[in-house]
Amino acid sequence: MPKKVDRHERRTLIADALMRVAARQGLEAVSLRHVATEAGVSSGMVQHYFRTKDEMMAFAMAVVRERNQARVTEAIARLGEAPPPRLLLRTMIATLLPLTEESRADGRVALAFLAYSAVRPDAAAGLSEDTRELVAFLAGLLPGRQREERAAGLLGLMEGLGIYLLGGQYTAEQALAALDAQLDILFAPQA
Repeated sequence: MPKKVDRHERRTLIADALMRVAARQGLEAVSLRHVATEAGVSSGMVQHYFRTKDEMMAFAMAVVRERNQARVTEAIARLGEAPPPRLLLRTMIATLLPLTEESRADGRVALAFLAYSAVRPDAAAGLSEDTRELVAFLAGLLPGRQREERAAGLLGLMEGLGIYLLGGQYTAEQALAALDAQLDILFAPQA
């Protein structure tokens, strides 16, 4: 009886290899051949599951998104029932920041993908909707007026802190202190 292959598992294996190559050498180094070598499979197998580099990149970014969602869901679940909005936001953002080795690897891939999508708008198609949904979620947790704008600023802060963490300009302590300072401002009593 022929062995049944889990298509999603194989695609994830290849996406993980892509992320390792991208995290070590940047997206410029990502090719079907390099990814196949990293995954320990043939180039033909990679091409069987992904017709183009863009398709492979989009799937890898989806894997990063799923991992981030799983980390956030797990971190929020540890807060218990109905945590205060400020604590919920801090937990969510701190979980998304590249503070651990695993999240740093995912963060490098996400950053590389953002740069990649900046010159390939078709590759960024799903990012706009993700951003709108995230801003709307953040806005729903913020008090006061201009919540959408303040949420967009908070998202910008998170992305900026992520870049500085990945680049080594900020330590985890500095990034979390900056996040806490911004949350203090956002949750200060309104005049």
